[in-house]
Amino acid sequence: QVQFVESGGGLVQPGGSLRLSCAASGIIFSGLTMAWYRQAPGKQRELVATISSSRITMYADSVKGRFTISRDNAETTVYLQMNSLKPEDTAVYYCNRGGLPFRSWGQGTQVTVSS
Repeated sequence: QVQFVESGGGLVQPGGSLRLSCAASGIIFSGLTMAWYRQAPGKQRELVATISSSRITMYADSVKGRFTISRDNAETTVYLQMNSLKPEDTAVYYCNRGGLPFRSWGQGTQVTVSS
């Protein structure tokens, strides 16, 4: 079945960096657009970044220039490099298919940006 396992979150000071990883299984990974989403407390889940099968990337305006999405098809893993982190980036981060997410979501990884 479809499964996503996110990791790499943690507590970081403003201006710091983190690299998130998401291992996917049960899908034809190389042919799919993959995405990172995030959900802050009391807010709806939002799209952060996508990467197509041909590695075309797209970013939400709020993270453009600070975050970089990448993928390793051999490892069926998608990454999110997050630099210059801000307190407003605090959220649980999830990966899934871009455009039309699968019903199955991972547990997410908590990112907390605080001094």
